[in-house]
Amino acid sequence: MAKRKVSHTHIQNLPAHETKHLARLVYTFRNSTFHLSQRNDGSTNGTALWMGGQVLSAWLAEHYGKKPWLQKGANRRPRLIELGSGIGLTALAMCSLGWDVLATDLPDVVDSVLLQNIADNLPNLPPGSGTIQVRVLDWNVPHTKWVWCDDTVIASETRNPSDNHSISSVPGSTHLMPAFDLIVSADTVYCLSLVAPLLRTVDRLCGAALENEPTARTEWPSIHICLERRDPIVIERLLDEARQTYMVERVPERAMLQAMEKNGLSWNKDDWDGLEIWSLRQPERE
Repeated sequence: MAKRKVSHTHIQNLPAHETKHLARLVYTFRNSTFHLSQRNDGSTNGTALWMGGQVLSAWLAEHYGKKPWLQKGANRRPRLIELGSGIGLTALAMCSLGWDVLATDLPDVVDSVLLQNIADNLPNLPPGSGTIQVRVLDWNVPHTKWVWCDDTVIASETRNPSDNHSISSVPGSTHLMPAFDLIVSADTVYCLSLVAPLLRTVDRLCGAALENEPTARTEWPSIHICLERRDPIVIERLLDEARQTYMVERVPERAMLQAMEKNGLSWNKDDWDGLEIWSLRQPERE
């Protein structure tokens, strides 16, 4: 694959593997422009842009960004939780389309890139945008230790919620908590040890949705996970375990391509070869 030469920060919407060396990205998304800092120092995978976030945000925009869906009579904005928000692209994209977003990741990612990227870009989102809150969520922490009323932490093995300062996106705003209408994650499962924690976290969020809105909800949250097939063993383990609880369906490549092209990702097929979006649905409630 021929690699395009990229030498400055003002390259927009190239595949993430071509911009890893840039400390700051300028990224266009519909009527918005995001200025995103990233780090590629090897300390953690979550501090740089990955193609999964680019493709997932484009696909979500096509399917969940239309105003009729946003205005279907609910007494609140639709809510999305992202598991592993990284540098914040998907969170900002969906917020710009009218969603309230809870962006979550581990402490090192939150502290190094995610929180600052949200703070830098949130004031510049278009009218009608939702809001974003950022909190730490470690999938390995048992859900019995989760808290939803803290400004900074849902669950962490290293950080006590009471030790943190407020980072809610709007001072005095209420905390975003279940029920969420969408649960999404991109490029977050790259080894076998992450499979069970991710699915446990998704299971708990689905259960919390019914607990918190037992009479108002007639549908389970929609769940969408974007994966890059680097290691087929990891991907198949995730899908096999997910099928024990959910109906699992792959988004057709044609639908992905159409969404990408409509949202500024005019790439060659070999640029995004191996990327897949999978939708998980709970069986119908009796």
